[in-house]
Amino acid sequence: MYRRRRTTIFGALGLILLGGAYGTMTLLAPLPAVSAAVIPYVSPVSAAAAPALPTYGASGIGAAGSGTLLASAGSTEPVPIASISKVITSLVVLEAKPIDEGTDGGTLSFTSADVQIYNDYLAVNGSIKPVTAGTSLSQRDVMELVLVGSANNYTQSLVNWAFGSEEEYTVAANAWLAEQGMTSTSVSDATGMSPLNVSTPTDLLTLGTLALANPTISAITSQETITVPSVGELDNTNKLLGVDGIDGIKTGTLDEAGACLLFSADVTVGGEEITLVGVILGAPDHDIVDRDVLALLNTAEAGYHEVVLTTAGQEFGSYTTEWGNSASLVATEDRSTVVWSDTPVTAEVAAEAVTLTASGDDQGSVVFSVGGTQITVPLETNIAIEDPGAWWRLTNPSKLF
Repeated sequence: MYRRRRTTIFGALGLILLGGAYGTMTLLAPLPAVSAAVIPYVSPVSAAAAPALPTYGASGIGAAGSGTLLASAGSTEPVPIASISKVITSLVVLEAKPIDEGTDGGTLSFTSADVQIYNDYLAVNGSIKPVTAGTSLSQRDVMELVLVGSANNYTQSLVNWAFGSEEEYTVAANAWLAEQGMTSTSVSDATGMSPLNVSTPTDLLTLGTLALANPTISAITSQETITVPSVGELDNTNKLLGVDGIDGIKTGTLDEAGACLLFSADVTVGGEEITLVGVILGAPDHDIVDRDVLALLNTAEAGYHEVVLTTAGQEFGSYTTEWGNSASLVATEDRSTVVWSDTPVTAEVAAEAVTLTASGDDQGSVVFSVGGTQITVPLETNIAIEDPGAWWRLTNPSKLF
């Protein structure tokens, strides 16, 4: 009887100890983590843009800095670019002779040699502006005559001043073009009077972007008129300045090149400013090229549209725990972007596995890919996921261990 009592007592103690150990283990055991169930993203469907590109010559338009044309038409081979060459000339000269902020650069003093240059271009019906031996102009004044007045004689005098001769300039210019990746562009003179100065719309998108990024050139090419000492007031050869946001860049005219215009314009879509750079080469005349530039610009602008990526609180996934709690994985903010044409928009959700979380805890993000751009929006839980309590823990050991 004593032994039976002892066995009973020790058995009860064992059960109590086991029960205590079980309770302790279950009450202190870590809760199982749960992964997010991601909601598949449905990409917006947009109509393809239809920019109005001319059927002659070569043309294209793109966003500044993109390096890729949004649309193009005509010849894909390098074609003559006429006085658009002067943009190349200006950039190459400024690399050799930069104009410091707040100054007008160096000083050019003109001699009988510069008068002879004037007479040489006069003889071949080139665009010229008057020059007098014994006068001087600042580098900025001369560059205004080059870019606004398209003066061939001042272009020649500028490269002679900066490089010593046009031959040395062309060597430097072609090396510079190669450095910029403009492999379809080459020049054989500074003015563009040579039909051997050739390029493509893709390269000219790069050229236009570089010109706009240069504060001296962008300031000059956006001027409708200039006044230069000893020369007088001149109108910009680009008659579209100020029309539909156009603020540059350079005209060109040559028998072999036709009428040409490298242009830029700032447009606003959905509160976002986009700088467009385009070119039309080989138009029959400047009235036609101006008309077609406006049509191309307006239809290209219409090809942009705003896409709403997220609204604050929009659900991208959810959590459901073993103990029956649920929470949504939602966007923390409103976010939109401007999309060109039918550029696809895709999204990928990256979410943390959770156990317990408070409302508003960051738990991941959704990353949108739009062309070559990625846009990240944080995601958070919309309500708290709380501990299920002792009773659930004690009655669901299989979900804890």
